[in-house]
Amino acid sequence: MANIVVNGNTYETDEEGYLVNLADWNKDIAIYIAKVENVEMTDQHWEVIDFLREYYDEYQIAPAVRVLTKAIGKKLGADKGNSQYLYELFPYGPAKQACKIGGLPKPTGCV
Repeated sequence: MANIVVNGNTYETDEEGYLVNLADWNKDIAIYIAKVENVEMTDQHWEVIDFLREYYDEYQIAPAVRVLTKAIGKKLGADKGNSQYLYELFPYGPAKQACKIGGLPKPTGCV
C-alpha cells in the first residue's frame, strides 16, 4: 500500500494509485491524481468523472471502457459517447484513468 498527501492529509492508495477508501475522495484529491497522471482537468473531464461517480453509486461497479462509452453516449450524446473523445480526455484509458482520478476502484477487465 502507498499513500498520497493532499493539503496536509494522508490518503491510502493501492500499488497502482487507486484510493483504498472511496469515501476519502474529493476534488482536491482528483486534481492531485490528475497531475500525477498528466491530465489537466477541464469541464469535459469533470463531466466524465461526475458521470462515473453517479454510475458507481447506482451500480456499485466501475464500468469497463465499452460500457462507459455506451452509457455516456446515452446520457451525454453521441459526440461524447465515443472512444476517440474519451481517449483525448484520458489518454491512458478512459475507464481506468478516469476511475483513478474519480476515486473509484479499477474497472473490472482492465489490465
